[in-house]
Amino acid sequence: MKVKQTPISQAVLIALLGASGAALAQQAPANQQLDTVTITGIRASQEKSLQVKRNADAHIDVISAEDIGKMPDKNVADSLARVPGVTILNSPAGGSGGFDERDRVGLRGTNPSLTQTLLDGHGIANGDWFVLDQTGAGVGRSVSYSLLPSELVSRVEVRKSSEASLVEGGTAGSVNIITRKPLDFAKPLTFEAGIGAVYASLPKKTDPQLSALLNWRDDSKTFGVLVQAFSEKRHLRRDGVETLGFIAKLGKDNAPDLIKARPDLEGVYTPDLIGSAYFTQERERKGGLIRAEFRPTKDVDLTLTGFSSKMDADNYNRNYMIAPRAGLINSATISDYQVVTDKNGVKTLSKATFNWATPSTAGYYDMISRQASAESNFLSLDGSVKVNDQLSFTASAGTSKGKGQTLSQDVAELNIKTTKASYGLNGNDAAPSFGFTSPTSGLDWIFGTEHVIVNDKETWAQVDGEYALDAGMLKTLKFGVRSAEHKRYTDATLNQGPGCASGTPYRIGPWDWSKPSSCADASGKDAPQNSPFASLPALSASYPSNFGSGLGSGFPTAIGYIPADVLAAYNAKFTNRDPIARRSPNDGGEYSVKETTTAGYLQGNLEGDGWSGNVGLRLVRTKQTSGSFRPSFPGEKPDVSSLFGDFTATSSSRSYTDLLPSASMRIDIRRDVVGRLAVSRTVTRADYTALSAFTSLNTTGMFLDNNAIGGGTAGNADLKPIRSTNFDANIEWYFAPRAFASVGAFHMELGSYITNGTYNASFPVLLGNTAGGGAQQLVNRQFVITGLTNKRASVTGLEFAFEMPVAANFGVSANYTIADGHDEDGHVLRGNVKNTVNLGGFFENDQFSARLNYSYTDDIFIGTDRGTDYFQKANGVLSASLGYKFSENFALSLDAQNLNNPKLKYYASEVQPRAIYQNGRQFYVTARLKF
Repeated sequence: MKVKQTPISQAVLIALLGASGAALAQQAPANQQLDTVTITGIRASQEKSLQVKRNADAHIDVISAEDIGKMPDKNVADSLARVPGVTILNSPAGGSGGFDERDRVGLRGTNPSLTQTLLDGHGIANGDWFVLDQTGAGVGRSVSYSLLPSELVSRVEVRKSSEASLVEGGTAGSVNIITRKPLDFAKPLTFEAGIGAVYASLPKKTDPQLSALLNWRDDSKTFGVLVQAFSEKRHLRRDGVETLGFIAKLGKDNAPDLIKARPDLEGVYTPDLIGSAYFTQERERKGGLIRAEFRPTKDVDLTLTGFSSKMDADNYNRNYMIAPRAGLINSATISDYQVVTDKNGVKTLSKATFNWATPSTAGYYDMISRQASAESNFLSLDGSVKVNDQLSFTASAGTSKGKGQTLSQDVAELNIKTTKASYGLNGNDAAPSFGFTSPTSGLDWIFGTEHVIVNDKETWAQVDGEYALDAGMLKTLKFGVRSAEHKRYTDATLNQGPGCASGTPYRIGPWDWSKPSSCADASGKDAPQNSPFASLPALSASYPSNFGSGLGSGFPTAIGYIPADVLAAYNAKFTNRDPIARRSPNDGGEYSVKETTTAGYLQGNLEGDGWSGNVGLRLVRTKQTSGSFRPSFPGEKPDVSSLFGDFTATSSSRSYTDLLPSASMRIDIRRDVVGRLAVSRTVTRADYTALSAFTSLNTTGMFLDNNAIGGGTAGNADLKPIRSTNFDANIEWYFAPRAFASVGAFHMELGSYITNGTYNASFPVLLGNTAGGGAQQLVNRQFVITGLTNKRASVTGLEFAFEMPVAANFGVSANYTIADGHDEDGHVLRGNVKNTVNLGGFFENDQFSARLNYSYTDDIFIGTDRGTDYFQKANGVLSASLGYKFSENFALSLDAQNLNNPKLKYYASEVQPRAIYQNGRQFYVTARLKF
């Protein structure tokens, strides 16, 4: 990126060049000038960030390490939440629900997959810890910021316009997280440490938070080594009441007796499941960064970097549910019911009471304990060389690996029987009410996908050059080539079932499910299965006494459960997790995607009297291969054979080429006013799981004796990439030191946006009997499948930002973004947020600092779940930070997140609530040492 020179901008010149090179320009020789810039506090860091913003050709926002250190930022997404136009999600795709930590980052009211995240200018492989986010369609391009602690950051650059020299992939923009370099430190030896603890108000737990940095360089600044490490543990508790879909209408086919008695209920949707969901988790994030930098001359710089972050995220979810679905309520007498209609004419049974002549199944109780983790790492070699005064090169090569895994799911599902049950939906701002009269429960079955391991890997190599021409307004010519390969694939997944009392599981399929056992003795004869029904452990633990106290009333709270360790022992004794017999490639979501890209570009950097800019062209070739499994045809030799049948591997390949022109201009309208214009063509490839052809089915609560309709997701190997033509304009007024006001407009014309569609399909699934005791059977059942397709779409919006000091020690900031995104059918785009507001204020003197920030986001369209739209309702988050500097070597901080104890609310429509959660508040106390 070309930068107009000022005394401060010279100090950050290489930082800006690094943003435009999107790889390694931060290693350019001139970065030794960074030593002349001294950051002493919030005010100085703001001035530095504004100078970077003001002098850049492109639309860019910068967050410095000092900014992050003065706020309660525990991962990089916390910091980005305050940038104009940034949208934060608390979960990857909605499958896991909302949590207390920010996880995904989107720009300008768009899906996070349209925002490219780079670490030191290159991509980073990713992993997710929640099982549905590991394999569900729509997950893959976005990066989990839960693995990126804020201690790593030197600065973060948010770019909202594209250039030819930037790595393609960010339709809405890009986030480049730049880490520290050994030779940038002022002193030969530096040691920093953070020793602290976090207290979470809902679980009432205190856990340690540790980080350390050691940097050494020689006196001549030719060689240095940086070592950073972090170990951060914390407990989570989430209280929630969930409504798991409105999947089926009542009709004569699925509820003939009910419709005969109440014909006005025909065509009315009922909630599939409503449950009191108690979720607990222990997260432990460990890792670090090691970097060695060698600068033998002022014209040569080499850097070797290794980074690793792993988060153990074992979790336990209990959900005590009523099931007012057609197959279960058909035999009931219904009374005290109400039907409501939404703005689209869809009818929903919002409340009802059911009576049965004899005890009948009216609900289910799921206890699911998961051994889960996520990790990400990379190894890179970066270099730069200045050949002469006119020509310089940078280069980068490396590999990055990520993994998300659920090694086991220990499960017990109970049926809830009663003669009377009722429920009532209470809108989208309060939890539904429901209950049973004198319920009894017994084991239904033990289900669960095991050994879910999703591997993510990227390798890359690139070379960039810059030649100084000084030929009139053409000052420099940038050029480069890049090659990368990305792989996303699963290991073999298992679907656990009943264990064997004697003998071993059959290892050759498909199994004849009419037989009473799936076990065999040494001679191949049937052997008995273990029966888990008579040995269900006691529900010896209980929901907390204050469970759901902030969510509403009228739902069950005095609920017992099996402790996680007891449940694990029970599953280990009674289940079969044989890697051959229980392999389930279809239902388990096995897939693979390989993507190879080759790119080259040419960019001219321009400058004239009072203006600067660039124009360029990037050429990209993409090759994609995706694979999954399908049931084998009769007589076809299978690739996988198990109790679930014979399966044949399938694959699909395609390739395409994109020409991506771009142009941008920065104009000094007057001494204190800067204008920017940019236009570009961008491309973002489909999510990895979306490109796979596998179908993932949700069979919760489906059994042999009811006609429940399941839900699921499916990929599409023929999806086109999202190609967009982007326009960006911005005017910035720097009316005082450390002060500015800006207004901008943007438009994205998305010619091949990827969106959801639904269809009905029948699949063979393995189901048990709700009465217990019998073998499972493979039967065909109906499912509502959410698929993916390309449509035209657009996003149009405005951004406003304001920042200024007040008196000597105070300051305020505010920004507002409005974004309107719809596809060709008028449907809102996934990830779209119409209104986003951030308000902040600070006080700082030589010893004490305080900062308060409030972020508000409008309703967010998360995606499609169980056949209906899934939205997160508007909410606001309040955070604060207090700091006291005792000396140059010691400081103390108190940080607070989610101070207002926000409720996360989800809904399908104005009359169909989906979930309401509360995670509590988090308080961090940290002692910071620096020598």
